[in-house]
Amino acid sequence: MVTTSGAAAQASDSPHAHPNVVMKPHYDPRLTNEDLAPLRKQTWGTYNIFAFWMSDVHSVGGYLTAASLFSLGLSSLQVLFALVVGILIVQVFCNLVAKPSQATGTPYPVICRASFGVLGANIPAIIRGLIAVAWYGIQTYLASHAFLVLALKFMPELAPYADVKQHGFAGLSTLGWAAFMVLWVLQACVFWHGMESIRKFIDWAGPAVYAVMIALAVWLVHKAGWENINFTLSFLKYEGWDAVPVVLGGIALVVSYFSGPMLNFGDFSRYGKDFGSVKRGNFWGLPVNFLGFALLVVVTTSATLPVFGQLISDPVEVIARIDNTTAVVIGALTFMIATIGINIVANFVSPAFDFSNVAPQHITWRTGGMIAAVASIFITPWNLYNNPEVIHYTIDVLGAFIGPLFGILIADYYLVRRQQVHVDDLYSMRPTGRYWFRNGYNPAAVWTMVPSALIPMACVVFERLQWLANYSWFIGVGIALALYTVLSRKQGASTH
Repeated sequence: MVTTSGAAAQASDSPHAHPNVVMKPHYDPRLTNEDLAPLRKQTWGTYNIFAFWMSDVHSVGGYLTAASLFSLGLSSLQVLFALVVGILIVQVFCNLVAKPSQATGTPYPVICRASFGVLGANIPAIIRGLIAVAWYGIQTYLASHAFLVLALKFMPELAPYADVKQHGFAGLSTLGWAAFMVLWVLQACVFWHGMESIRKFIDWAGPAVYAVMIALAVWLVHKAGWENINFTLSFLKYEGWDAVPVVLGGIALVVSYFSGPMLNFGDFSRYGKDFGSVKRGNFWGLPVNFLGFALLVVVTTSATLPVFGQLISDPVEVIARIDNTTAVVIGALTFMIATIGINIVANFVSPAFDFSNVAPQHITWRTGGMIAAVASIFITPWNLYNNPEVIHYTIDVLGAFIGPLFGILIADYYLVRRQQVHVDDLYSMRPTGRYWFRNGYNPAAVWTMVPSALIPMACVVFERLQWLANYSWFIGVGIALALYTVLSRKQGASTH
């Protein structure tokens, strides 16, 4: 019996397969290509996983999300507490998601075949792929803002073209469109060179932004004077026990923000040489790294009040106000690079695997990624992330759909199958295969998705339930975890 243990090593390879993947002759071509097949050799160590999370955390989107917590009326220490607790929760969940893919050497949509069925796995693949399209557009837009700052710094005569009221369409200025498309092309170029190039890119892109963040914080503190930085901001609205529900909402927001890369973390943990390396990388890349990043965000955001006379949550806008051209160029370029890093690892690689899973013989990994990139233009992402209220609403909606997928994956692997996955059957269309279920679909997973997605969505949409909106991801996870476990045991899935 082939299980997760040593599955990739027991290969009878196809002579045409890529040298680092296992493609047995009986793997069904409707479920298999070189991008989706199990890996033969897994080489990523602790630093590679650590660098992945640095690229994921150190972005304009991450900064804006962290800084947006100030708009809730919390003190800086309360914001810091919410950020740290939230990221500790993310670390625990990422370890849970990482193990099945690391053990089998398979990406997220393939491991989902164990729970949804070999054909039903297209349901979570498409949902995650579409969510990645939204995030890809949002992050590209945020990175393009830094490019816009650079353009106006050197060519101020272009200012009229940066005004959407004078020159623009679909809610974005002409210059904004140009900046967006430049960043769009740059990211596509990095992605097109494959996973090894992406690994090399994220190995240095994440650390690069730390240098600029530290320099920016030091400059702001020096400019303001430490004694003038008030970590209890002037619009503080909640103190004592009144702040507890707001802090809890902030914690939930952090988890929801990372819910996308957390869900498909298997796309990267599959490359981990062992599970210990993945866990160590998660520890250094999430709580330790994020604590440092959060401290810099808190200091920098708080310091903008005495220096500029207003609270500025966008680091690119802070950089734009510096009167040193060299500093503006270095800062803007660094935030562009950092945001490209998160976009590639979180929102290019994921849909690349997800869309390839839908039609492996027609959609390659590169084609899947480009489908997401092209689609991201048409969602006008600048309209999804243009103020703190919209940021929170967008994250809540996305969390409502991601939560159930996470709950089903965890319930299936740990509670129903007791960490036993038969790799060969993940690539089999035989009706006798363990993951064929009913015509390739697992009714337990399909029926679980309906209430576990609709209920948290109702919390986001309906006014009477909106006090639960920040917890949409948790609600979806909880319902899916319980319901899928019950339905699976009822239909006897645990015996497959």
